[in-house]
Amino acid sequence: MTPADPRPVIARVRDGQGLDQAGAELMARGLADGGVSDAQAAAFAMAVLLRGLDGAGRVALTRAMRDSGHVLRWDLPGPVLDKHSTGGIGDTVSLVLAPLVAACGGYVPMISGRGLGHTGGTLDKLEAIPGFRCALDEADFRAVVGQVGCAIVAAGPGLAPADARLYAIRDESATVGSVDLIVASILSKKLAAGLDGLVLDVKQGSGAFLHSPEAAMTLARALVEVARGAGCAVRAYVTDMDQPLAPAAGNALELREAIAVLKGAPGPLRDLSLALSEACLGLAGRAGATAALDSGAAAERFARMVVAQGGPADLLEAPDRHLPPAPIIRPVPGRGRVAAIDAEALGHVVVALGGGRLHARDRIDPRVGLAQLLQIGQEAGPDRPLAMVHAATEAAAEAAIATVQSAYLLGDGPDPGPLIRCEVT
Repeated sequence: MTPADPRPVIARVRDGQGLDQAGAELMARGLADGGVSDAQAAAFAMAVLLRGLDGAGRVALTRAMRDSGHVLRWDLPGPVLDKHSTGGIGDTVSLVLAPLVAACGGYVPMISGRGLGHTGGTLDKLEAIPGFRCALDEADFRAVVGQVGCAIVAAGPGLAPADARLYAIRDESATVGSVDLIVASILSKKLAAGLDGLVLDVKQGSGAFLHSPEAAMTLARALVEVARGAGCAVRAYVTDMDQPLAPAAGNALELREAIAVLKGAPGPLRDLSLALSEACLGLAGRAGATAALDSGAAAERFARMVVAQGGPADLLEAPDRHLPPAPIIRPVPGRGRVAAIDAEALGHVVVALGGGRLHARDRIDPRVGLAQLLQIGQEAGPDRPLAMVHAATEAAAEAAIATVQSAYLLGDGPDPGPLIRCEVT
C-alpha cells in the first residue's frame, strides 16, 4: 500500500491553514513508520515553528503522537497520577513525589528522561544507584507499579515513537523552541502512560530554559489547554528557578538530597515536593502527603521501588555505602551576602565536571557536581564557602571554582521570590 503523501499537510501548516486531526495522524504515523522523510519532518517542524498551531491543532498533534505507539491501560485500585517538570538545577522532586503519592494510595508510572544541556535528568540520578534498572519491559514495569505503587523508568521504543523521531529532528533543524512542539512532545509521552491526572511544573528563572515569566506562563497555559483537550485532568504551576531548588547539583549529590528529604530534612525541595504531591492527589480527591512524608511511609515506598528496580535494600540507611564519592572535594571561597545566582551557569559547571551531557551519547560521571550551595540571602565567609566542588581531577576542580564564583553575585539585593509563583488554570 502506498503511504499517504505528507506534503499537503506540511503546505497547509506553512501557509497558516493549521493542522487538523487527519493531517496530524498522517504526520505522526509517517514519523513512526518512516513514511515521512527526515527532510519532510524538518519542514513540518519549521512550518509549525514559524506559523504556529491553534489550540485544536495542538490537541490533534498531541493525540496523534500519543497514539503513534502503544498506549498503556491500567486496572488498579487507585488513581494513576504523575508529574512533569520542565527541568532545573537541583530539582529532584520526582524522586520524592513518586513514592509520596504512592504512599497516599495513588499509582505513579513515571516515564522520565535523561539530562541534556545544563539541566539534569531523573534517570541519570537514579542510575547513580548500583544495580538500578531504568529500562524495564512492560511486564516488569506493570509489576513494579502494581506491587510498590510507583516506578521510574525510561520510555520504551513503543511509547510515542513519533515523538522520539521528531525530537531528534527538532534538535537538528533549530526548531526546539516551538511551544507547539514542546507541548506535543511532553504530553504525548505522559498521556501514553495512561494517566488519570497530571501535575505540570513549569520552571522560570535563571536556571530554567524559560527565563521570562511571560514565556513560562505561555507554556503552562498551552500545556493545561492541550492536556484537558486530550482528556486528562491537569494542574500546572510556574515555580522559581532563580536559584537551585536543592543545595546540590550533580547526580549522586542530588540523590542524597532527595533521600534526606524522604528522611525528614527541611528546605525548598521538601516544600515543593509536598505542594506538587498534594496537587497530584487533589486531582483524584485524595490528600495526606505531609503525614505520609513525616511518618516515613514515603521513604519506605522509595526503598521498595529501589529494590524492585535492582538497587540495594539499605540505600536509605547507608547511602555512603552505595553512592560513589568524588576523589577531589574543594571549597569555593567567597565573602558577603548572596544577592543573585546565575543558576544556569552552575548547571554548566556540572556538565563541565562530567556530570551532564552536551550530546546524547556522552557518558556521565555520577560522582561529580556541586554541594552545599548557598542560597539567595545567605552569607558566605571564611567558614562558609559558596559551595563545595566535587571533581574527578584537580584541574577540573580549579576550573569549576572560578566559574562558580562568577555565577554568584554578592552584595545587597532583594530577598528571593516565592517558590510557587502562580497556579495556571
